[in-house]
Amino acid sequence: MRIFLITLSILLTSIGSIMAKNLYNFSIQDIDGNTVNLDKFKGKPILLVNTASRCGFTKQYANLSNLHREYFKKNLVIIGTPSNSFHQELSNNEEVKEFCLVNYETKFIISEIISVVGENAHPIYSWMTSEYNETPKWNFYKYLFDGEGQLVKSWSSMTKPDSSKITNLIDELI
Repeated sequence: MRIFLITLSILLTSIGSIMAKNLYNFSIQDIDGNTVNLDKFKGKPILLVNTASRCGFTKQYANLSNLHREYFKKNLVIIGTPSNSFHQELSNNEEVKEFCLVNYETKFIISEIISVVGENAHPIYSWMTSEYNETPKWNFYKYLFDGEGQLVKSWSSMTKPDSSKITNLIDELI
């Protein structure tokens, strides 16, 4: 009976994540273990980026930090989600936090290390896959959500976070 109840609970949680209507229905754990309810950002655009500390695109943390400095007072929220889904992340949250702060002076939200693909993907990424057919193919995929929590556009690792392709769209949303 206990196994049945645990299985049912997991199933209902998964279904709830998939049925979410927008990004603001979710929460994440930040790098320090604090819950961040995304509904507190309603009305603000969010740039969600799956990151990794040992990737050829890791230098994009600098671009994300620059973007954060430029758009913080304009209400853009940036969330980096470190992931070892592509086997290029450090081994624990403390190492990731230190790496980001020392090398890139990150001030934007960094989540705990999560999975972004497959059956163990964080509910946000599972929802993006089911709702928008969007799944990161590599590290540093970028997803821009509007003030209603709906996906506006996504970009691959090749597009830097502060490229005009992204900033022009951000400017339209803020």
